[in-house]
Amino acid sequence: PAYFNDSQRQATKDAGKIAGLDVLRIINEPTAASLAYGLDKMETNQKILVYDLGGGTFDVS
Repeated sequence: PAYFNDSQRQATKDAGKIAGLDVLRIINEPTAASLAYGLDKMETNQKILVYDLGGGTFDVS
């Protein structure tokens, strides 16, 4: 889901730990999309607005 409640966040962290990952933080899907979009554009000075219009929600990052 775009947003996790506390028990979903903990379950995701636990699953990562079982898989051998060191989970530092769980971020929401729109935020992850914004970060992923800008990974290869870090040298440019621009503002990016990401809209997530799926699943009956309207999220902006």
